[in-house]
Amino acid sequence: MATSPIVTIRPLAAKDEARWRVLWSGYLDFYKSSVPEAVYASTFARLLGDDAQDFHGMVAEQDGTIVGLVHYLFHRHCWRIENVCYLQDLYADPAVRGTGIGRKLIEAVYQAADEAGAPAVYWLTQEDNAVGRQLYDRVGQKTDFIKYARPA
Repeated sequence: MATSPIVTIRPLAAKDEARWRVLWSGYLDFYKSSVPEAVYASTFARLLGDDAQDFHGMVAEQDGTIVGLVHYLFHRHCWRIENVCYLQDLYADPAVRGTGIGRKLIEAVYQAADEAGAPAVYWLTQEDNAVGRQLYDRVGQKTDFIKYARPA
């Protein structure tokens, strides 16, 4: 009987930058987006920073290779005393999709939120992200809110 590879979820580290860039580029490509080099550098620095109000990052590592990432942020909310947690970016290498990597990363954010006393975790996705939504429907609850944005 074959055993499943061991997956470790851990905080993002400085040594992860090259692989993080590959995965985050894949994430941005998935959403048909791109950012300039300055944003890559700034985002990675913020993810490694020690400001509690800045973004946090975790990675999924399997057989010594980073195969997934998640970025999340704690922020104030007018309807609660406690901070809430916004899960901004979640991405698994296409080679490991369907193996539970995304679920493990979301559950790690849930745990971080619990440890920080943040009672709510939320995220957004595109309506046509059918594969991602199959997971999200199992680990989250779809809300009735519609997102609006300032026109470019």
